[in-house]
Amino acid sequence: MSKRWFTALMVAWSVVAVGAAAPVAFADGAPLAGHIKPGEIRQAPATWYDATGGGACLYDPTSDPLVVAMNWSDYETAKACGAYILVRAANGRSITVRVTDECPSPCRVGQLDLSRAAFAMLADPQLGEIPVTWTLVSPHELAKKISIRYKSGSSQYWCGIQAIDHRNPLARLEVQVNGQWRELRRTDYNYFLSEDGAGCVGGAIALTDIYGERLVVNPLPFKPDVTQPTSLQFAAH
Repeated sequence: MSKRWFTALMVAWSVVAVGAAAPVAFADGAPLAGHIKPGEIRQAPATWYDATGGGACLYDPTSDPLVVAMNWSDYETAKACGAYILVRAANGRSITVRVTDECPSPCRVGQLDLSRAAFAMLADPQLGEIPVTWTLVSPHELAKKISIRYKSGSSQYWCGIQAIDHRNPLARLEVQVNGQWRELRRTDYNYFLSEDGAGCVGGAIALTDIYGERLVVNPLPFKPDVTQPTSLQFAAH
């Protein structure tokens, strides 16, 4: 089986709140979290496809099988990219997967499209689809640090910036321009754009997660399409 499993029938799903650290809001009142919020348990179907770890989030393919494509609604213009999701099947088995791709329509609202290997850790892939619950998590065991990548084709006149391997969903990315911070627009392919080149070369970068923690990355060499590690990581919750 190499294709995604879909059905045309829409199914109901629900959200249940549980105790968890709550996301905060920006100073202007805009919420930091998108559709996927800490402490909410979703009930939804899970399917599988031949995932590589690449996809809509434009991360590099990976040998790590624990990845998932998020349904188009909760993908939400790449706000879900990099999020870690705890998935639990009715048989009691559970896994934690990272969002690396989007599952487009007719994928249903709430649905998860797991890698085949991840699905197999929960149930026999021959089933094709199973009911699960899932919730956002902030894994304490994550050893990786955040990396930054400038999009291929970036220059002093235009650039895209991507953050990789962040523990918590990213709410905002800013660049420093003449001593002032400027928020960049997020794209659905998981880059933040400076469309006039401001802050592309020689500027610091600030990353804010949905819990309100803000990390400042010192100016990096301007090397498009090169993944550059930092020593920073968001706190676990």
